Amino acid sequence: MKNQKMYEADDLLISIIRDNYNVLQSLGSFGINLGFGDKTVKEVCEYEGVDTYTFLAVVNFTINGHRNPDDADRVSIPTLMKYLRASHDYYLGFQLPFIRKELSEALDPDNSVSNLVLKLYDEYARQIQLHMKYEERMVFPYVDNLLDGRVTSGYDIETFSKHHGQTDQKLRELKQIIIKYLPSDGLRNNQLSATLYDIYNNEEWLALHAEVEDHIFIPAIRRLEQRLRQSDVSNKISHMIALSPTNTEALSDREKDVIVSLVQGMSNKEIANHLCISVNTVITHRRNIARKLQIHSPAGLTIYAIVNNLVDISTVKF
Repeated sequence: MKNQKMYEADDLLISIIRDNYNVLQSLGSFGINLGFGDKTVKEVCEYEGVDTYTFLAVVNFTINGHRNPDDADRVSIPTLMKYLRASHDYYLGFQLPFIRKELSEALDPDNSVSNLVLKLYDEYARQIQLHMKYEERMVFPYVDNLLDGRVTSGYDIETFSKHHGQTDQKLRELKQIIIKYLPSDGLRNNQLSATLYDIYNNEEWLALHAEVEDHIFIPAIRRLEQRLRQSDVSNKISHMIALSPTNTEALSDREKDVIVSLVQGMSNKEIANHLCISVNTVITHRRNIARKLQIHSPAGLTIYAIVNNLVDISTVKF
């Protein structure tokens, strides 16, 4: 059962750990070292250069499943990247080798099944390595480019999301074999039980790691992509207009009203009702607009309206 308490910036970090000792596994990934005394979460995060909001978003999500609708806009993506990279280093560089060593010492070398159990564990470890290395090779550099303001073509976070599945099938099989088919007694039985306990704990950690990526990291990257692409469209439109010949004949206020109505998808009749004019007058305004601007298409008028601040780009559907 998850702890339902919501932790805040003014809570003591030691209190959170006292309530939920598994938070200890996340501290190192955020670059937070032990020995912080009775400092609050905010004080510790500021001292270690960690974004407080992002730290609490991850902690509250992993402890009680809480998600704030504003997380995608408010979390620090550089902090998340640091957290995910350090989590990979922890799991690949420490946890997987540690469990293998523990398992090897717990297995009976005279039991013919022992080598097969180790082989199955190695296959699981290889699967996790491939999964995390893919993220380090494809996803993390892509996000680094986004943070530098560069939108890379041919790849997006949706591609990663669609292929971001669980990788624990072999681990479930391994646990069942150890529990059901490995006879042992005395000290070796205790070693196997302790190893199984660690495997279960780390299986839970890995599942939470994947959920942080699914529910915090991926939505934040989607939002960053949207902002950059919107900005890119605006820049391209501005560039196109700058290269176009300037028409010196100004539009009237009523003609501007007609353009805004057209951009909003209104028909001639709807525009007439909206502006309290006749349909023939609308048609005349449209003819004058086309003559003055030399723009005849709805898309062209939309571009003109955006660049000249007649409409907000965020309200326009592309």
